[in-house]
Amino acid sequence: MVSIKVDNNLELRTFSAEDAAALFEAINKNKSHLHPWLPWVNKTTKPEHSAEFIQLSADQQHNQEALALGIFYDGHIIGGTGMHHWDKETKNAHIGYWLSKEYEGKGIINKCLVKFIDFLFGKAGLNKIEIRYVPRNKRSANVAQRLGFRTEGILRQSVINNGLTEDLVVTGLLKSEWKS
Repeated sequence: MVSIKVDNNLELRTFSAEDAAALFEAINKNKSHLHPWLPWVNKTTKPEHSAEFIQLSADQQHNQEALALGIFYDGHIIGGTGMHHWDKETKNAHIGYWLSKEYEGKGIINKCLVKFIDFLFGKAGLNKIEIRYVPRNKRSANVAQRLGFRTEGILRQSVINNGLTEDLVVTGLLKSEWKS
């Protein structure tokens, strides 16, 4: 189990099987908010889907392929972050994140990602982390910029998001550039 204390109220930790109902509830409550950016949201239609995600995440963590963490505020799930596309040879991975609408604009994602990036560079031994987002996702663009990620390019028409073919902005941060 991975647990990263962010502050007195916030914790990042791996999901447990007992979190499935609360995870589903957080996603379902924020479906219209998350849907434009995260295609998997509309496929999460029942608590069993969250339970399957938690099991898959545990398997991927065990195999050192990925890491999914819940964002817990006073013990309640308010979002998630994770590392995926982990290339151990190049020590490169992508990170993603989501947050319940009512918690946006409070600096939570920034605080959580600072701790997560510290963990990934320090404990997981990564040398480079990427954040990828569609250009119309201004909030993710701002997150990447605040954290010091540099735009490395745009992959034109490289992602289908809810039936819409979109460009994908690729940003990167090297361990040598990171100042937590």
